[in-house]
Amino acid sequence: MTKTPSKPDTEEASKKAGLTISKAELDVVADKIFKNEAGGKKEDIVYWNIGEDFPSLGIGHFIWYREGQRGKFAESFPQLVAYYRAHNIKLPKIMEENEYSPWANRDELFRQKRILNKDIIELTNFLYNTKDVQVSFIFERLENSLEKMLEIADNPENVKKQFYRVAKSPNGLYPLIDYVNFKGEGTTRTETYKGDGWGLLQVLENMKGTETGKAALIEFSNSAKFVLERRVKNSDPEKNEKKWLAGWLNRCDTYKN
Repeated sequence: MTKTPSKPDTEEASKKAGLTISKAELDVVADKIFKNEAGGKKEDIVYWNIGEDFPSLGIGHFIWYREGQRGKFAESFPQLVAYYRAHNIKLPKIMEENEYSPWANRDELFRQKRILNKDIIELTNFLYNTKDVQVSFIFERLENSLEKMLEIADNPENVKKQFYRVAKSPNGLYPLIDYVNFKGEGTTRTETYKGDGWGLLQVLENMKGTETGKAALIEFSNSAKFVLERRVKNSDPEKNEKKWLAGWLNRCDTYKN
């Protein structure tokens, strides 16, 4: 039986960014992220996007690389596995026995899904039934992100101001939690095209306003769109990242509410 973890101080102030969020609010955020990443479909909680060289697992579509694989994007599934273990949660066979992604390619994973492989079913059920743990993991990542961003920001004072401006707005934690999972902190050198990143840091750096509330959420949404449009513009045309842009911009629209 899966043991429910103690959440990482969701009702208390975090030691890092000083954020607070209730379990009820966090559950709402979990459902939104699940819809954003997997369309809210249980079967897509274990997935592999066309054109990508890695599977995407869980409500946050966390990346999992094969042994020896070096990808441009930051891997996050192993950290999630470690988080489960830290909370003494019994893992499904695939997570327990594999340090690296066990599937050679997309076709192999989807073949196992089609034949209803019992280990895939177990993994899917586990990830679906522990959405609360995964969103707590993402929230903890957000809590830890501010310090990382301030260390490398050109204007740390503005980044900090914009971070709390959004966080202290009604429903402002959702866009921050979702975006740090969606496109990362923006502190990894490999996650740039032509020197420009697309993470949370870049979104906050591009913001200049002072009002909290709706104005802050609208500016965050617009800044995220700008950063993502710049990413696509700077990307290798052969990767056809333009195909993702409409969905990305729709996701950014959810940050305004």
